[in-house]
Amino acid sequence: MDSRIYDVIQVGYGPVSQALALMLGRQGRSIAVCERWKTRYPLPRAVCIDHELYRVLSANGMGTVLPSISHPGPRYQWFNAEWEELLAIDWSAESISGGTEVNFVHQPTLEHALDQAVARLSNVDQFLGWEVTVVRHDARMCHVTLRADTGVTRELRARYVVGCDGANSIVRSAIGSGQEDRGFEADWLVIDVMLKDGVTIEKLGIPPAGQYCNPVRPTTIVPAGISGGKLFRRWEFMRLPGEQVADMEREDRVWELLEPWAGPADVELVRHKVYNFRSLLATRWRDGRVLLAGDAAHVMPPFMGQGMCSGMRDAWNLAWKLALILDGKADERLLDTYQLERLPHVSQLIDLSIYLGKVICIPDPAEAATRDQAFKSGTALPPPPFPHLTGGLIHCDADGSPSPGAGLLSPHVSVQQAARKGRFDDIAGLGFAVISKTSGPASLMSVPALARARDLQMRLVTLGDEHSPHYLRDLDGRLVSFMAQQDWAVMIVRPDFYVYGGAPRESDLENLLTDLFTDLSVAGLA
Repeated sequence: MDSRIYDVIQVGYGPVSQALALMLGRQGRSIAVCERWKTRYPLPRAVCIDHELYRVLSANGMGTVLPSISHPGPRYQWFNAEWEELLAIDWSAESISGGTEVNFVHQPTLEHALDQAVARLSNVDQFLGWEVTVVRHDARMCHVTLRADTGVTRELRARYVVGCDGANSIVRSAIGSGQEDRGFEADWLVIDVMLKDGVTIEKLGIPPAGQYCNPVRPTTIVPAGISGGKLFRRWEFMRLPGEQVADMEREDRVWELLEPWAGPADVELVRHKVYNFRSLLATRWRDGRVLLAGDAAHVMPPFMGQGMCSGMRDAWNLAWKLALILDGKADERLLDTYQLERLPHVSQLIDLSIYLGKVICIPDPAEAATRDQAFKSGTALPPPPFPHLTGGLIHCDADGSPSPGAGLLSPHVSVQQAARKGRFDDIAGLGFAVISKTSGPASLMSVPALARARDLQMRLVTLGDEHSPHYLRDLDGRLVSFMAQQDWAVMIVRPDFYVYGGAPRESDLENLLTDLFTDLSVAGLA
């Protein structure tokens, strides 16, 4: 048994675990990462991060590297067999976080950048080549047994364990969690290629990002990021009834499927594999000191590009809550809000992904014709909206329902403080934020409330009082506009950028803070 007691042991070391190690490591926590493989998986899987996670990663030290390893997403179009547009999601639009709605990444390059950032943290220990075989915990401690490929075993201890160990999670089994099958299943051949010099999507005649909903062969054509100045693309082909997985994975068959779009003179084959797209949701995300995150907690079809994003949201949600607990400012009851917040959010994203999957996964011509007509006539059901928080640590009305605007994602804007200009997170810092439109927040708070706010290291920001030391000029005007849309004079934003709640009068701030402090007390604030 190792005599050291870590703050957190993370099982698995994919991108979700890398992000969590970076978040916790930058807080100064002692972290042990356990991964059965000695080297990272070198091939791409996920291809995009949305605006929210771009902001999150930027706030955790990745802001200078992300522009060099990602590129803005284009309009995402869904076509029928005749290349008529059925629906579109404008991933190129300006997002609430600034920048485009989606950015495309080459996952191995992103993982390399994350790994480098984690490696610079001396408080993160990596146990690579050690498979976790047993996870157990009691009221005081977690115990994790590791085994090397030589058969040697060792035991690590920590205050908490987070299982980021994928769809076949041993941690999920250890906490006795079942899985809800949401009913979607389809096999798709995923092909990643690198464009050769001088080859462009215009030359190939392919859409920037599209789903070709042709029942003869449903096909996905999307970017797959950038690495070393080289552009990558992805094709995905649905396995049709009667086709064998082994036959589809033959290299000559791969080139046959690519032939209408690109050939060996245009692209270099990077990898190809048939994947089984599923929709699974863990029924239990926590047992005492042991928690799940990422694919260990949820698996969804890839049609919204939200699998890795959702896992990183899990990590970000856990990171600030574990910070309060490990600093002695909250007890473990705060973790009760983790599943309350994350499960409904993920569930809605699974619904959205399934909706889109059902649009394209139609190999029957008659059924496809009915689908096409429904979209053309406007009778097709619209896709579910992108979710926000609907429960957990957000402000509620007297009847227990979320207050209007509570749980929304807050804008990320460019601000100016004196001569300094930058993004809100860089200037104001991270943590809870109290934002007022006109007066300085400190002048609106009682002495006890101000002391409590300082204990929580809340950021105090005014957008209107130029004489306040907390004044930030909203250069974009989007933060001011957001508050005006909600008819708020003040609002409180959580450390993960979601709005706790707001109020129409500045004089309401004291009551809003009282409600937050009460909610934190109920959740476990010491």
